[in-house]
Amino acid sequence: MASTEGLVPITRIFLASYYDKYPFTPLPDDVSRLSSEIRSMTSDLIKDSPPSSQDESLLLKESEGESPHKIDENMWKNREHMEEIIFLLHESRCPQPLQDDSELSTVFNNMRYKFQKTLNVLQDFQAVNSDHVFNTVMTYMPQDFRGTLIRQQRERSERNKQAEVDALINSGGSIRDRYALLWRQQMDRRRQLAQLGSATGVYKTLVKYLVGVPQVLLDFIRQINDDNGPMEEQRQRYGPSLYSLTTMVLLIRLFIQLAWGRFEAKKLTRDQVAVLEQAVDVYTCEFRRFITFIRVVEGQQRFLGHVDEILLKSEVFTNSPFFISAEAAGALEARNNDDYKEINVPAGKTHEVSLSVESVNSYIAWDFSLIQGKINMDIGFSVECTDPTGKKTGNFSTCVSGNYKLIWDNSYSAFFKKVLRYKVDCIPPVVEPVQSAGEMEE
Repeated sequence: MASTEGLVPITRIFLASYYDKYPFTPLPDDVSRLSSEIRSMTSDLIKDSPPSSQDESLLLKESEGESPHKIDENMWKNREHMEEIIFLLHESRCPQPLQDDSELSTVFNNMRYKFQKTLNVLQDFQAVNSDHVFNTVMTYMPQDFRGTLIRQQRERSERNKQAEVDALINSGGSIRDRYALLWRQQMDRRRQLAQLGSATGVYKTLVKYLVGVPQVLLDFIRQINDDNGPMEEQRQRYGPSLYSLTTMVLLIRLFIQLAWGRFEAKKLTRDQVAVLEQAVDVYTCEFRRFITFIRVVEGQQRFLGHVDEILLKSEVFTNSPFFISAEAAGALEARNNDDYKEINVPAGKTHEVSLSVESVNSYIAWDFSLIQGKINMDIGFSVECTDPTGKKTGNFSTCVSGNYKLIWDNSYSAFFKKVLRYKVDCIPPVVEPVQSAGEMEE
Protein backbone atom coordinates (compact mmCIF):
# COMPACT_ATOMS: atom_id res chain seq x y z
CA MET A 1 0.00 0.00 0.00
CA ALA A 2 1.50 3.33 -1.07
CA SER A 3 2.09 6.00 1.52
CA THR A 4 -0.71 8.57 1.73
CA GLU A 5 1.17 11.04 3.87
CA GLY A 6 0.66 14.60 2.64
CA LEU A 7 -1.93 13.66 0.00
CA VAL A 8 -5.03 15.71 -0.64
CA PRO A 9 -7.71 15.29 -3.30
CA ILE A 10 -7.12 17.11 -6.53
CA THR A 11 -9.44 20.11 -6.96
CA ARG A 12 -10.88 22.02 -9.87
CA ILE A 13 -8.92 25.11 -8.79
CA PHE A 14 -5.69 23.14 -8.89
CA LEU A 15 -6.51 21.75 -12.32
CA ALA A 16 -7.23 25.26 -13.59
CA SER A 17 -3.76 26.44 -12.56
CA TYR A 18 -2.20 23.26 -13.91
CA TYR A 19 -3.94 23.48 -17.30
CA ASP A 20 -2.86 27.11 -17.62
CA LYS A 21 0.56 25.67 -18.43
CA TYR A 22 -0.85 23.50 -21.23
CA PRO A 23 -2.99 25.54 -23.62
CA PHE A 24 -4.25 23.67 -26.67
CA THR A 25 -3.57 25.45 -29.97
CA PRO A 26 -7.01 26.22 -31.45
CA LEU A 27 -8.31 24.19 -34.36
CA PRO A 28 -7.80 25.77 -37.78
CA ASP A 29 -10.71 27.58 -39.42
CA ASP A 30 -10.82 24.74 -41.95
CA VAL A 31 -12.62 22.59 -39.38
CA SER A 32 -15.67 24.86 -39.14
CA ARG A 33 -15.55 25.79 -42.85
CA LEU A 34 -15.44 22.23 -44.11
CA SER A 35 -18.02 21.08 -41.57
CA SER A 36 -20.38 23.76 -42.90
CA GLU A 37 -19.73 22.74 -46.50
CA ILE A 38 -20.41 19.08 -45.78
CA ARG A 39 -23.57 19.98 -43.86
CA SER A 40 -24.72 21.95 -46.91
CA MET A 41 -23.92 19.02 -49.21
CA THR A 42 -25.90 16.74 -46.91
CA SER A 43 -28.89 19.08 -47.02
CA ASP A 44 -28.83 18.93 -50.82
CA LEU A 45 -28.95 15.13 -50.70
CA ILE A 46 -32.00 14.93 -48.45
CA LYS A 47 -33.85 17.83 -50.09
CA ASP A 48 -35.34 15.58 -52.73
CA SER A 49 -34.86 12.28 -50.90
CA PRO A 50 -35.68 12.36 -47.17
CA PRO A 51 -34.13 9.78 -44.80
CA SER A 52 -35.24 6.32 -45.88
CA SER A 53 -34.14 4.28 -42.86
CA GLN A 54 -34.13 4.52 -39.09
CA ASP A 55 -30.33 4.69 -39.11
CA GLU A 56 -30.36 7.69 -41.48
CA SER A 57 -33.01 9.40 -39.35
CA LEU A 58 -31.03 8.82 -36.16
CA LEU A 59 -27.83 10.14 -37.74
CA LEU A 60 -29.59 13.23 -39.09
CA LYS A 61 -31.12 13.95 -35.68
CA GLU A 62 -27.75 13.48 -34.01
CA SER A 63 -26.11 15.90 -36.46
CA GLU A 64 -28.68 18.57 -35.57
CA GLY A 65 -27.96 18.31 -31.84
CA GLU A 66 -24.95 19.10 -29.70
CA SER A 67 -22.01 16.82 -29.08
CA PRO A 68 -21.88 14.96 -25.74
CA HIS A 69 -20.46 16.97 -22.86
CA LYS A 70 -18.21 14.27 -21.41
CA ILE A 71 -14.70 13.92 -22.81
CA ASP A 72 -14.70 10.14 -22.79
CA GLU A 73 -18.14 9.93 -24.41
CA ASN A 74 -16.82 12.07 -27.25
CA MET A 75 -13.88 9.72 -27.61
CA TRP A 76 -16.22 6.76 -27.96
CA LYS A 77 -18.38 8.69 -30.44
CA ASN A 78 -15.38 9.51 -32.62
CA ARG A 79 -14.36 5.89 -32.50
CA GLU A 80 -17.84 4.73 -33.51
CA HIS A 81 -18.07 7.19 -36.43
CA MET A 82 -14.61 6.29 -37.70
CA GLU A 83 -15.40 2.59 -37.64
CA GLU A 84 -18.68 3.19 -39.48
CA ILE A 85 -16.87 5.29 -42.12
CA ILE A 86 -14.21 2.61 -42.59
CA PHE A 87 -17.01 0.10 -43.12
CA LEU A 88 -18.74 2.36 -45.68
CA LEU A 89 -15.48 3.03 -47.55
CA HIS A 90 -14.67 -0.64 -47.92
CA GLU A 91 -14.49 -1.51 -51.60
CA SER A 92 -17.41 -3.93 -51.36
CA ARG A 93 -19.64 -1.21 -49.86
CA CYS A 94 -18.88 1.55 -52.39
CA PRO A 95 -21.28 2.05 -55.33
CA GLN A 96 -20.16 0.04 -58.34
CA PRO A 97 -19.38 3.11 -60.53
CA LEU A 98 -16.93 4.31 -57.88
CA GLN A 99 -15.27 0.90 -57.78
CA ASP A 100 -14.89 0.98 -61.55
CA ASP A 101 -13.29 4.45 -61.55
CA SER A 102 -9.66 3.77 -60.66
CA GLU A 103 -8.95 7.38 -59.76
CA LEU A 104 -11.91 7.73 -57.40
CA SER A 105 -11.32 4.26 -56.02
CA THR A 106 -7.80 5.31 -55.04
CA VAL A 107 -9.13 8.48 -53.40
CA PHE A 108 -11.61 6.58 -51.25
CA ASN A 109 -9.06 3.90 -50.37
CA ASN A 110 -6.74 6.67 -49.15
CA MET A 111 -9.55 8.09 -47.05
CA ARG A 112 -10.16 4.68 -45.55
CA TYR A 113 -6.47 4.29 -44.76
CA LYS A 114 -6.35 7.66 -42.97
CA PHE A 115 -9.39 6.82 -40.87
CA GLN A 116 -7.96 3.42 -39.99
CA LYS A 117 -4.67 5.00 -38.94
CA THR A 118 -6.48 7.55 -36.77
CA LEU A 119 -8.74 4.88 -35.28
CA ASN A 120 -5.68 2.86 -34.32
CA VAL A 121 -4.23 5.90 -32.54
CA LEU A 122 -7.44 6.36 -30.57
CA GLN A 123 -7.75 2.68 -29.69
CA ASP A 124 -4.16 2.62 -28.49
CA PHE A 125 -4.76 5.71 -26.38
CA GLN A 126 -7.84 4.20 -24.75
CA ALA A 127 -6.11 0.85 -24.17
CA VAL A 128 -3.14 2.47 -22.44
CA ASN A 129 -5.40 4.44 -20.13
CA SER A 130 -8.16 1.93 -19.46
CA ASP A 131 -6.58 0.56 -16.25
CA HIS A 132 -5.01 3.74 -14.96
CA VAL A 133 -7.83 4.96 -12.71
CA PHE A 134 -8.38 1.58 -11.12
CA ASN A 135 -4.67 0.92 -10.62
CA THR A 136 -4.16 4.37 -9.11
CA VAL A 137 -6.95 3.76 -6.62
CA MET A 138 -5.58 0.31 -5.80
CA THR A 139 -2.17 1.83 -5.04
CA TYR A 140 -3.70 3.35 -1.91
CA MET A 141 -5.69 0.28 -0.91
CA PRO A 142 -4.36 -2.23 1.64
CA GLN A 143 -2.41 -4.90 -0.27
CA ASP A 144 -4.19 -7.88 1.25
CA PHE A 145 -7.41 -9.83 0.71
CA ARG A 146 -9.39 -6.59 0.41
CA GLY A 147 -7.42 -5.49 -2.61
CA THR A 148 -7.62 -9.02 -3.99
CA LEU A 149 -11.39 -9.03 -3.70
CA ILE A 150 -11.72 -5.69 -5.45
CA ARG A 151 -9.43 -6.84 -8.26
CA GLN A 152 -11.32 -10.10 -8.63
CA GLN A 153 -14.60 -8.22 -8.79
CA ARG A 154 -13.25 -5.99 -11.53
CA GLU A 155 -11.82 -8.90 -13.52
CA ARG A 156 -15.12 -10.75 -13.27
CA SER A 157 -16.98 -7.63 -14.33
CA GLU A 158 -14.72 -7.11 -17.36
CA ARG A 159 -15.14 -10.73 -18.44
CA ASN A 160 -18.90 -10.33 -18.24
CA LYS A 161 -18.76 -7.13 -20.27
CA GLN A 162 -16.68 -8.76 -23.00
CA ALA A 163 -19.11 -11.68 -23.10
CA GLU A 164 -21.94 -9.19 -23.65
CA VAL A 165 -20.09 -7.61 -26.58
CA ASP A 166 -19.27 -11.02 -28.10
CA ALA A 167 -22.89 -12.13 -27.81
CA LEU A 168 -24.07 -8.95 -29.52
CA ILE A 169 -21.61 -9.38 -32.39
CA ASN A 170 -22.49 -13.06 -32.83
CA SER A 171 -26.18 -12.19 -33.00
CA GLY A 172 -25.57 -9.77 -35.87
CA GLY A 173 -25.65 -6.51 -33.90
CA SER A 174 -24.70 -3.36 -35.76
CA ILE A 175 -21.71 -1.12 -35.09
CA ARG A 176 -24.11 1.42 -33.57
CA ASP A 177 -25.54 -1.25 -31.25
CA ARG A 178 -22.06 -2.33 -30.21
CA TYR A 179 -20.96 1.19 -29.31
CA ALA A 180 -24.20 1.87 -27.45
CA LEU A 181 -23.40 -1.21 -25.37
CA LEU A 182 -19.76 -0.17 -24.90
CA TRP A 183 -20.85 3.24 -23.60
CA ARG A 184 -23.35 1.69 -21.18
CA GLN A 185 -20.52 -0.49 -19.92
CA GLN A 186 -18.32 2.58 -19.50
CA MET A 187 -21.00 4.22 -17.39
CA ASP A 188 -21.27 1.01 -15.38
CA ARG A 189 -17.54 1.31 -14.62
CA ARG A 190 -18.17 4.81 -13.33
CA ARG A 191 -20.99 3.57 -11.12
CA GLN A 192 -18.74 0.85 -9.70
CA LEU A 193 -16.02 3.41 -8.97
CA ALA A 194 -18.60 5.55 -7.17
CA GLN A 195 -19.84 2.48 -5.29
CA LEU A 196 -16.31 1.82 -4.08
CA GLY A 197 -16.09 5.40 -2.83
CA SER A 198 -19.47 5.35 -1.08
CA ALA A 199 -19.35 1.71 0.10
CA THR A 200 -22.53 0.71 -1.71
CA GLY A 201 -23.55 -1.92 -4.21
CA VAL A 202 -21.18 -4.86 -4.57
CA TYR A 203 -18.68 -3.14 -2.27
CA LYS A 204 -21.07 -2.51 0.64
CA THR A 205 -19.82 -5.40 2.76
CA LEU A 206 -16.18 -5.12 1.75
CA VAL A 207 -15.43 -1.44 2.29
CA LYS A 208 -16.03 -1.58 6.04
CA TYR A 209 -12.80 -3.56 6.17
CA LEU A 210 -10.78 -0.85 4.42
CA VAL A 211 -9.13 0.29 7.62
CA GLY A 212 -6.17 2.50 6.73
CA VAL A 213 -7.65 3.95 3.53
CA PRO A 214 -7.91 7.75 3.82
CA GLN A 215 -11.49 8.96 3.67
CA VAL A 216 -10.34 11.72 1.30
CA LEU A 217 -9.52 9.02 -1.24
CA LEU A 218 -12.93 7.37 -0.97
CA ASP A 219 -14.65 10.76 -1.09
CA PHE A 220 -12.72 11.73 -4.19
CA ILE A 221 -13.47 8.46 -5.97
CA ARG A 222 -17.14 9.14 -5.37
CA GLN A 223 -17.04 12.78 -6.51
CA ILE A 224 -14.49 12.76 -9.36
CA ASN A 225 -17.09 12.73 -12.16
CA ASP A 226 -19.65 15.09 -10.61
CA ASP A 227 -21.02 17.68 -13.02
CA ASN A 228 -19.17 20.47 -11.22
CA GLY A 229 -16.28 18.33 -10.00
CA PRO A 230 -12.61 18.47 -11.00
CA MET A 231 -13.22 16.98 -14.44
CA GLU A 232 -15.48 19.87 -15.41
CA GLU A 233 -12.35 22.01 -15.68
CA GLN A 234 -10.99 19.55 -18.22
CA ARG A 235 -14.21 19.73 -20.20
CA GLN A 236 -14.24 23.51 -20.18
CA ARG A 237 -10.60 23.78 -21.32
CA TYR A 238 -10.35 21.07 -23.95
CA GLY A 239 -13.92 20.04 -24.64
CA PRO A 240 -14.86 22.64 -27.31
CA SER A 241 -12.12 21.54 -29.71
CA LEU A 242 -13.05 17.89 -29.26
CA TYR A 243 -16.75 18.69 -29.68
CA SER A 244 -16.02 20.35 -33.03
CA LEU A 245 -14.12 17.29 -34.21
CA THR A 246 -16.93 15.00 -33.06
CA THR A 247 -19.41 17.05 -35.10
CA MET A 248 -17.11 17.03 -38.12
CA VAL A 249 -16.65 13.26 -38.23
CA LEU A 250 -20.37 12.75 -37.70
CA LEU A 251 -21.13 14.97 -40.71
CA ILE A 252 -18.58 13.08 -42.82
CA ARG A 253 -20.21 9.79 -41.89
CA LEU A 254 -23.70 11.12 -42.56
CA PHE A 255 -22.75 12.49 -45.96
CA ILE A 256 -21.08 9.27 -47.11
CA GLN A 257 -23.99 7.13 -45.95
CA LEU A 258 -26.56 9.35 -47.66
CA ALA A 259 -24.45 9.63 -50.81
CA TRP A 260 -24.07 5.86 -51.11
CA GLY A 261 -27.81 5.32 -50.64
CA ARG A 262 -28.75 7.89 -53.30
CA PHE A 263 -25.94 7.34 -55.74
CA GLU A 264 -28.12 6.16 -58.61
CA ALA A 265 -30.39 9.19 -58.33
CA LYS A 266 -27.73 11.76 -57.50
CA LYS A 267 -24.12 10.93 -58.32
CA LEU A 268 -21.21 12.58 -56.54
CA THR A 269 -19.57 15.48 -58.29
CA ARG A 270 -15.81 16.00 -58.48
CA ASP A 271 -16.18 19.13 -56.34
CA GLN A 272 -18.01 17.17 -53.62
CA VAL A 273 -15.32 14.50 -53.62
CA ALA A 274 -12.66 17.23 -53.32
CA VAL A 275 -14.43 18.79 -50.32
CA LEU A 276 -14.85 15.37 -48.72
CA GLU A 277 -11.20 14.51 -49.32
CA GLN A 278 -10.04 17.77 -47.75
CA ALA A 279 -12.39 17.28 -44.78
CA VAL A 280 -10.99 13.80 -44.15
CA ASP A 281 -7.43 15.17 -44.29
CA VAL A 282 -8.19 17.96 -41.82
CA TYR A 283 -10.22 15.81 -39.43
CA THR A 284 -7.75 12.92 -39.20
CA CYS A 285 -4.79 15.29 -38.84
CA GLU A 286 -6.44 17.42 -36.15
CA PHE A 287 -7.83 14.49 -34.20
CA ARG A 288 -4.41 12.85 -34.03
CA ARG A 289 -2.97 16.21 -32.93
CA PHE A 290 -5.54 16.34 -30.13
CA ILE A 291 -4.65 12.83 -28.95
CA THR A 292 -0.94 13.65 -29.15
CA PHE A 293 -1.53 16.76 -27.04
CA ILE A 294 -3.33 14.71 -24.40
CA ARG A 295 -0.44 12.27 -24.32
CA VAL A 296 1.99 15.16 -23.70
CA VAL A 297 -0.09 16.40 -20.80
CA GLU A 298 -0.30 12.80 -19.63
CA GLY A 299 3.45 12.64 -19.40
CA GLN A 300 3.20 15.19 -16.61
CA GLN A 301 -0.14 14.34 -15.06
CA ARG A 302 -1.73 11.19 -16.55
CA PHE A 303 -4.53 13.17 -18.24
CA LEU A 304 -7.26 10.69 -19.17
CA GLY A 305 -10.36 11.17 -21.25
CA HIS A 306 -12.11 10.09 -18.07
CA VAL A 307 -10.17 11.17 -14.99
CA ASP A 308 -6.88 12.70 -13.87
CA GLU A 309 -4.46 11.67 -11.16
CA ILE A 310 -6.49 10.68 -8.13
CA LEU A 311 -4.29 12.46 -5.59
CA LEU A 312 -1.54 15.03 -5.68
CA LYS A 313 0.92 15.97 -2.96
CA SER A 314 0.45 19.36 -1.38
CA GLU A 315 3.11 20.76 0.95
CA VAL A 316 0.67 23.43 2.08
CA PHE A 317 -1.30 20.84 4.03
CA THR A 318 1.59 18.60 5.11
CA ASN A 319 1.72 20.05 8.62
CA SER A 320 -1.94 20.98 8.86
CA PRO A 321 -3.68 19.77 12.04
CA PHE A 322 -6.76 19.08 9.96
CA PHE A 323 -5.08 15.99 8.43
CA ILE A 324 -3.69 12.93 10.19
CA SER A 325 -1.90 9.87 8.91
CA ALA A 326 -3.82 7.05 7.25
CA GLU A 327 -2.69 4.70 10.02
CA ALA A 328 -4.04 7.00 12.73
CA ALA A 329 -7.27 7.50 10.80
CA GLY A 330 -7.65 3.75 10.43
CA ALA A 331 -7.02 3.14 14.10
CA LEU A 332 -9.55 5.79 15.13
CA GLU A 333 -12.11 4.39 12.72
CA ALA A 334 -11.57 0.88 14.06
CA ARG A 335 -12.05 1.96 17.68
CA ASN A 336 -15.30 3.69 16.80
CA ASN A 337 -16.62 0.66 14.94
CA ASP A 338 -19.24 -1.21 16.96
CA ASP A 339 -18.47 -4.43 15.06
CA TYR A 340 -15.34 -4.94 17.16
CA LYS A 341 -15.43 -7.11 20.27
CA GLU A 342 -12.99 -7.08 23.15
CA ILE A 343 -12.20 -10.14 25.23
CA ASN A 344 -9.59 -11.45 27.67
CA VAL A 345 -7.76 -14.59 26.57
CA PRO A 346 -6.45 -16.19 29.80
CA ALA A 347 -2.96 -17.61 30.03
CA GLY A 348 -2.85 -21.19 28.77
CA LYS A 349 -6.18 -20.83 26.96
CA THR A 350 -7.52 -20.19 23.45
CA HIS A 351 -10.41 -18.13 22.10
CA GLU A 352 -12.41 -19.53 19.21
CA VAL A 353 -14.99 -18.00 16.87
CA SER A 354 -17.08 -20.25 14.61
CA LEU A 355 -18.57 -19.22 11.29
CA SER A 356 -20.99 -21.14 9.11
CA VAL A 357 -20.07 -20.70 5.43
CA GLU A 358 -22.78 -21.57 2.92
CA SER A 359 -21.14 -20.57 -0.39
CA VAL A 360 -17.94 -21.86 -1.94
CA ASN A 361 -15.42 -19.09 -2.80
CA SER A 362 -16.60 -16.92 0.07
CA TYR A 363 -13.94 -14.97 1.95
CA ILE A 364 -13.50 -15.09 5.70
CA ALA A 365 -12.34 -11.66 6.78
CA TRP A 366 -10.84 -10.65 10.08
CA ASP A 367 -9.11 -7.77 11.77
CA PHE A 368 -7.67 -7.97 15.27
CA SER A 369 -5.12 -6.41 17.59
CA LEU A 370 -3.89 -6.75 21.13
CA ILE A 371 -4.57 -3.79 23.36
CA GLN A 372 -1.33 -1.88 23.80
CA GLY A 373 0.13 -1.41 27.22
CA LYS A 374 0.06 -5.13 27.99
CA ILE A 375 3.28 -7.11 28.09
CA ASN A 376 4.09 -10.00 25.75
CA MET A 377 2.27 -8.50 22.76
CA ASP A 378 1.90 -11.66 20.71
CA ILE A 379 -0.70 -14.37 20.27
CA GLY A 380 -1.09 -17.37 17.99
CA PHE A 381 -3.72 -17.30 15.26
CA SER A 382 -5.07 -19.91 12.85
CA VAL A 383 -8.12 -20.74 10.75
CA GLU A 384 -9.59 -24.21 10.48
CA CYS A 385 -12.32 -25.67 8.35
CA THR A 386 -14.26 -28.77 9.29
CA ASP A 387 -15.77 -30.20 6.11
CA PRO A 388 -18.80 -32.53 6.14
CA THR A 389 -16.47 -35.54 6.56
CA GLY A 390 -14.91 -34.05 9.68
CA LYS A 391 -11.54 -33.34 8.06
CA LYS A 392 -9.85 -30.15 9.23
CA THR A 393 -8.17 -27.79 6.77
CA GLY A 394 -6.85 -24.26 6.85
CA ASN A 395 -8.36 -21.82 4.37
CA PHE A 396 -8.47 -18.19 3.33
CA SER A 397 -10.73 -18.23 0.27
CA THR A 398 -13.18 -20.97 1.14
CA CYS A 399 -12.88 -24.04 -1.07
CA VAL A 400 -15.89 -25.75 0.46
CA SER A 401 -18.92 -24.74 2.46
CA GLY A 402 -19.01 -25.81 6.08
CA ASN A 403 -18.07 -24.65 9.56
CA TYR A 404 -14.93 -22.54 9.91
CA LYS A 405 -13.16 -21.80 13.16
CA LEU A 406 -10.87 -18.84 13.88
CA ILE A 407 -8.58 -19.55 16.82
CA TRP A 408 -6.51 -17.15 18.92
CA ASP A 409 -4.07 -19.23 20.92
CA ASN A 410 -2.57 -18.05 24.20
CA SER A 411 -1.93 -21.58 25.48
CA TYR A 412 1.85 -21.18 25.34
CA SER A 413 1.69 -18.34 27.90
CA ALA A 414 1.95 -19.59 31.47
CA PHE A 415 1.32 -16.27 33.27
CA PHE A 416 -0.02 -13.48 31.07
CA LYS A 417 -3.50 -13.02 29.73
CA LYS A 418 -4.04 -11.11 26.45
CA VAL A 419 -6.69 -8.49 25.79
CA LEU A 420 -7.88 -9.22 22.27
CA ARG A 421 -9.92 -6.86 20.13
CA TYR A 422 -11.34 -8.38 16.95
CA LYS A 423 -14.07 -8.60 14.36
CA VAL A 424 -14.80 -11.37 11.88
CA ASP A 425 -17.22 -11.81 9.03
CA CYS A 426 -17.92 -14.03 6.06
CA ILE A 427 -18.02 -12.19 2.73
CA PRO A 428 -20.01 -14.17 0.15
CA PRO A 429 -18.89 -14.35 -3.49
CA VAL A 430 -19.44 -10.98 -5.16
CA VAL A 431 -22.27 -11.16 -7.68
CA GLU A 432 -22.98 -8.13 -9.84
CA PRO A 433 -26.58 -6.91 -9.53
CA VAL A 434 -28.78 -7.38 -12.57
CA GLN A 435 -29.55 -4.01 -14.09
CA SER A 436 -33.13 -3.09 -14.77
CA ALA A 437 -34.21 -1.80 -18.16
CA GLY A 438 -34.37 1.72 -16.75
CA GLU A 439 -30.79 1.56 -15.47
CA MET A 440 -29.53 0.31 -18.82
CA GLU A 441 -30.98 3.39 -20.53
CA GLU A 442 -29.29 5.94 -18.28
